Amino acid sequence: MTRDSHGERIARHRPPSGMASPRFSGIASFMRLPVLDPAEAPGRIDIGLVGIPFDGATTNRPGARLGPRGVREASTGTRALNAATGVAPYDLAACADLGDVCVNPIDVAATARRIEDFYTPLAAAGIVPLSVGGDHFVTYPVLRALGRHRPVGLVHIDAHSDTDDGQYDGSRMTHGTPFRRAIEDGVLDPTRMIQIGLRGSIDAADELDWARERGVRIVPMEAVMARGLPEVAAEALAVVGGGPAYLSFDIDALDPAYAPGTGTPEMGGFTSREALFLVRALSGLDLVGADLVEVAPPLDPSGLTALAGATLTFEILCLLARAVADRRAQAAAVDADASGADPAADDS
Repeated sequence: MTRDSHGERIARHRPPSGMASPRFSGIASFMRLPVLDPAEAPGRIDIGLVGIPFDGATTNRPGARLGPRGVREASTGTRALNAATGVAPYDLAACADLGDVCVNPIDVAATARRIEDFYTPLAAAGIVPLSVGGDHFVTYPVLRALGRHRPVGLVHIDAHSDTDDGQYDGSRMTHGTPFRRAIEDGVLDPTRMIQIGLRGSIDAADELDWARERGVRIVPMEAVMARGLPEVAAEALAVVGGGPAYLSFDIDALDPAYAPGTGTPEMGGFTSREALFLVRALSGLDLVGADLVEVAPPLDPSGLTALAGATLTFEILCLLARAVADRRAQAAAVDADASGADPAADDS
């Protein structure tokens, strides 16, 4: 448990009960968590939820810039305990909404710098970011901040590979290029990277060759259905291994029947139930960050896509809280070995 400078347990970074305050009241924040200035976060929280309201790198239908706002609103209905997994994330980690990155809506390069500058001090302080985009380009500068000192592994759940080299008059920064750029920059380890759920038409037969040649494991949707989710999830755990890892979930991994509000929908995707199973099956990864991207509320007036995004964000938060607790326990065990103390004496 995070403690303040006086060693007192910090327990205030958790959402209020719906029994004490109606879920539809107050200012909407992620999971109804307290909103904290990022500059005040070091030493006070373990996990920071961040919005990145940017879709200036999208090449199809825009609208994901409103994703963080839509997911915040939809997330006010989540509760404190994951009934399926038994994880109570706010008991495991101090969490807060750190607001939005101040993006430049008309300048991709400037926004990339702003995102990286926002996340770098969080990474230095050991705060685990859970981001809501925004188009998928936003993952690239986040990975630059998190993988600066050691490249991370990746579980990427998406309809698209996002390892293109770029197009549009030579632009190399679009929502179809983030993972190629991250691999080129050395902040993402392609040999510890798996992409799950890819499907739909492609521009050329060799479109995925670059990624495969660098060791990226690609499991298209046809293979997912043939092999089954448990086997694919087990492969993801094996590929990523025990090192630091990142989880990136594009909402278009879901079939448009379950998430129509996204920029590039593809038929034949996951059901909402399958997506929940897949995320839960990733428990145990040493996650140092994660994101949920491409929710575009203007393209879905029903709010179904925002609800799917909020629900999956909570599931991912449970994974991150578990990873934080595991690292804390491992650190306590190391300290105990060094001092000869009993790690069970730690009340955290």
